[in-house]
Amino acid sequence: MTPTGTSPRRATNVTLPTTLLRDARAMGVNLSQACERGLATAVAEGRRERWLAENRDAIDAWNRHVAEQGLPLAAYRQF
Repeated sequence: MTPTGTSPRRATNVTLPTTLLRDARAMGVNLSQACERGLATAVAEGRRERWLAENRDAIDAWNRHVAEQGLPLAAYRQF
């Protein structure tokens, strides 16, 4: 999910700690943009975690294979 200025928008309510909101406003932080960036980061991390969980068996199997057999074509690697 990449935030873009051309994506359709929908108004929403967000509850924030009073001190954080006050400091952000004092610094001129654009709340919508900051919330969007934070939410996009959280969604990306959630997708990453879900992908890792869904693929854990394959990842573990590959790691076991490499531990037992070594890397494919390792003889041709140049260091």
